[in-house]
Amino acid sequence: MKSNTIKGRRDMGKNMFICGVGLVIILVAAIWGLITTIKLTANINKEYGVYIGADPESLLNREKLAQTIVIDAQYYTKQEIADLKAAGHTVYTYLNIGSVETFRDYYKEYESITLGAYENWEDERWVDVSQKAWQDFIADKAEELREKGVDGFFVDNCDVYYYHHEKAIFEGVCAILRDLHSGKGYVMINGGDDFVMDYISAYGDLDNVLDGVNQESIYTSIDWENDSFSVNNHHDRDYFLKYLNLVKNCGKDRYAIEYTTSGRIARKAAMLAKSREYTVYIADSLELK
Repeated sequence: MKSNTIKGRRDMGKNMFICGVGLVIILVAAIWGLITTIKLTANINKEYGVYIGADPESLLNREKLAQTIVIDAQYYTKQEIADLKAAGHTVYTYLNIGSVETFRDYYKEYESITLGAYENWEDERWVDVSQKAWQDFIADKAEELREKGVDGFFVDNCDVYYYHHEKAIFEGVCAILRDLHSGKGYVMINGGDDFVMDYISAYGDLDNVLDGVNQESIYTSIDWENDSFSVNNHHDRDYFLKYLNLVKNCGKDRYAIEYTTSGRIARKAAMLAKSREYTVYIADSLELK
């Protein structure tokens, strides 16, 4: 009985030691995970920021801006852009090639070539990008923005090809992007996955049309009916991740914008971006101020 008791105590001590080691490992892992999360949170939005809804005064007076920023340079002076660049920022400008907002001062001039309402954006309409007049307008607008000193373009609404899936629209988007890309400055398109995939199928690469893509709502999603943000479903998330991987295989840069007011969701979106090696900006509002 004595030897069995001693053996039992030894076994118990051994088990306690193993449990203790296990708990230490779990604790270390938890602490390491917390440190990683803190570091990740601290770095959110340091690399890339999209501020197309911000006015120049508020942006120029802001203490913390990302290194690479997207603004709507139509509302900035050449000096204001120079000041942003002098502060160390790479400055891209918003350029809408596939639709036109009713508040733009040139809306009336191109109203006759609009194609229809833009869902969820009541002050915007799709444009027939196959029209030479529109292509020339975009080329002139791009040159005006280059003269202000921007480093490149954040090109929006190539998705006109998704909503009007026609050869003429595809060729129109191609013509506009090729012209932009042949000039000075970086070209990043926002969305436009249908166009990008069809372009790769047709030409094998993206070298003549863009340098990078931005995709909105990979981890997060927008609930338009309830005016709120949520987490994207796995099907859509996997689709966009595969799309970004296709872009990566073409040697192009990948960016994303996620929308959430939740710190927990923001951290998870940032962790996904880090694991898949794309650059993300996490916004708390669709206004992107």
